[in-house]
Amino acid sequence: MGLVLAAGLPAAAGAESSPTPRRATSQIAHTSFDAGHELRTGARIDTLVSGGAVRLKHPTRTRTHEGKSYEVGIWTSAWVTEAFGFTELIPSWQASTPGRSWIELKVRLRSATGAVGSWDTMARWASGSRAIKRTTLGSQDDDLAAVAVDTLRAQEPDGAVGWQLKVQLMRPRGGTEEPSLQRIGAMASRVAPVGATSAPGPQVGTVLDVPAYSQMTHSGHYPGLGGGGEAWCSPTSLAMVLGFHGANPPAAAAYGGGAHPDAAVDYTASRVYDHGYDGTGNWAFNTAYAGTLVSRSYVTRLPDLRAAEPYLAAGTPLIVSVAFGVKQLTGAPISSTSGHLMVLVGFTATGDVVVNDPAASSNAGVRRTYSRAEFERVWQAGSGGLTYVVEK
Repeated sequence: MGLVLAAGLPAAAGAESSPTPRRATSQIAHTSFDAGHELRTGARIDTLVSGGAVRLKHPTRTRTHEGKSYEVGIWTSAWVTEAFGFTELIPSWQASTPGRSWIELKVRLRSATGAVGSWDTMARWASGSRAIKRTTLGSQDDDLAAVAVDTLRAQEPDGAVGWQLKVQLMRPRGGTEEPSLQRIGAMASRVAPVGATSAPGPQVGTVLDVPAYSQMTHSGHYPGLGGGGEAWCSPTSLAMVLGFHGANPPAAAAYGGGAHPDAAVDYTASRVYDHGYDGTGNWAFNTAYAGTLVSRSYVTRLPDLRAAEPYLAAGTPLIVSVAFGVKQLTGAPISSTSGHLMVLVGFTATGDVVVNDPAASSNAGVRRTYSRAEFERVWQAGSGGLTYVVEK
């Protein structure tokens, strides 16, 4: 299993009213099954691991969904036990769903006492729109967990200590489509209160040349996909990062017959829209779409800006989620937000933050520089350091 970020790292952001503020500690662990030998540790029913992916193997099981019959193969991970009691779990995946094939993802938790929760459905997903409408299923509660769109929240005060994933690969009965699962994993976390601002590290000074797209220039586009504008910060940010990696497909530029500039933003919105959530901000749906175009894409949390610096130095811009009130982020194009995504593209030589903020009214205003202390606080306090990592 690939361990992306270990538990017990310092959290960061902002300054406490103390003469010598101490660093808080968030606990974050991202475990990923993303190689053939890792995927083989899972239990398989009518599936096999071949070419580094889980695939159907002569499926004999069927299920009916919305009046249609599908052949089903199942892959179930081994239990993952964390070294801390986590309060949230966010799964993410990379899969291929050709034709009318699709996947369904379920998750369950285990408490410190050994109690095992029910399987909760987190997503029904396909890369296109021929098979099903990509969707999450809204609130699901049991005695151990509650589903909130893309996040599974532990219900017990002490959190949970274990988690398990189940993926069903489906194709129309009698069909020949070959859905496959290349990577599956989850980020477990217990977020601490915001502490002192992290000190700039030795890798500051890097600024990546990420293309600049404004979400606001798409206001009114495709009402069935949220209508652009304020609703499209996530697909706009993702289109920028995919553009930086040269990964936006040719179909993106031609989407809508060329009726709108920067059509890659509109195309991305069409590929990440969650019909259950009724929006384009589902974190896992965004990274799942990106994962069909790049080598590796996932949702995680980072404990502070110091932890983000190596990604930028390695040429990987990050999409981060912030929330802020009036006068909490100096120079922002909007006065406040309960949740907003933007692209972290680099750092000044002194460690301040350089971003592509899609909330600008035009592409020309997207590139911004924010105070390190202010930005780290609104990122950590707003989302616990929530980050999309999209690697070429």
